[in-house]
Amino acid sequence: MKILPHITLLLLLPSVAGAQQLDYTSYINRVMQGNLDYAAARLDLSVSQADLAAARKIADPSITAEYGNNSDWDIAMGQSLSFGLEKSISLGKRSARIRVARQQLDATEAGLQHFVQTLRAEATLAFLDALLARDRAVVGELSAAYMQSLYQSDSLRHAAGEMSEIDVLQTLVEASVARQDYLALLAEYRNALVQLDLLMGQPLQTTQEVAGRLEDPRQYFDLNSLLSAADTLRMDLVQQRLEADMAASEVTLVRRERMPDIDLALGVSLNSRVRNEEAPAPQFVGYTVGVGIPLPVSNLNRGEVRSSQFRAQQAQVRTDMARQQAQAEIIQAYNNYRSAVGRLASYDASVMDNARQVLDGKRYAYHRGETSLLDLINAQHTYNEIQQAYAECLHDCMAAWVELERSAGIWDIRL
Repeated sequence: MKILPHITLLLLLPSVAGAQQLDYTSYINRVMQGNLDYAAARLDLSVSQADLAAARKIADPSITAEYGNNSDWDIAMGQSLSFGLEKSISLGKRSARIRVARQQLDATEAGLQHFVQTLRAEATLAFLDALLARDRAVVGELSAAYMQSLYQSDSLRHAAGEMSEIDVLQTLVEASVARQDYLALLAEYRNALVQLDLLMGQPLQTTQEVAGRLEDPRQYFDLNSLLSAADTLRMDLVQQRLEADMAASEVTLVRRERMPDIDLALGVSLNSRVRNEEAPAPQFVGYTVGVGIPLPVSNLNRGEVRSSQFRAQQAQVRTDMARQQAQAEIIQAYNNYRSAVGRLASYDASVMDNARQVLDGKRYAYHRGETSLLDLINAQHTYNEIQQAYAECLHDCMAAWVELERSAGIWDIRL
């Protein structure tokens, strides 16, 4: 009979001696410093700041220079040199552009804060997933280690003639299955750690272990307070309102853009002496002042104005829709949190203790030959399932807590 090679399963876990643990506070700080999506989102703010600076620009004046020769070489009519300064004056266009650009900047800042709220929640959920994967791997590790030791014990009993070869083979199969289950759980844990590294912007610096534990949040929330505070705390709603205000300002900008610019011109001309005998003239300096006002015939087409008005109405409707959507999300998250808390309450200490006592009793009875291997394996599977189900319930409760705070725009998560 082949002997299953002895494997020190404890060495397979990332939690080796001396490994640096990643706690939640350090993790969140690294996410905010190194996440590439956040770095890209911050550039949107720089773009809006540059747009605001560009909106403050003033139209350049024009300087003209002209030289005239009135057949001076042929009939001595003289020469002239003219200089002019021209400037277009717009009425209220620059101030309207500045206002729109400033509102765009405010909306971008609110959008960046909303990105932070979302990223922080997603990073926290990923950390909770890693904690759950770690706890599940620990359960699988302990089960596989016990089945390995059980197989070694049964091998000795078989060598002493106290157990049949078929029973030892059955133990070998169960130990192999437990080891395969553990290796699958270990891969899930390692992949969860990779996701943490990715969120921190360092996918090649593999985290070896996370610190912390899943536990009951024990938080109470008042639904009405959450709903009333969301209008000011949820940055996506703030951003939507600012964008609606910006759309209304764009209507004013479109109207002012349709107003004709007034062109002002100042000029001076230096004219030489005319020596023509038929029409002599002395040297003189001439001055000109001009005003140009376009005829706004194109303004008869009001399609651009109507389009901006409809966009402003659309932005307001979207603001109202976003607020209703946010309220629905808060209510759903509140219901999910209460449900998760209720499910967690069903797992009291007695359930875990009873399952442990049953497993210990089955192990004792098996080694005394009073119960079968199948009964022992069933007790082991039941105990493993209860442990993993409890960890999953804690995870779901904490995840519901995170989702509720994200939906309400508040944040006091500490792990």
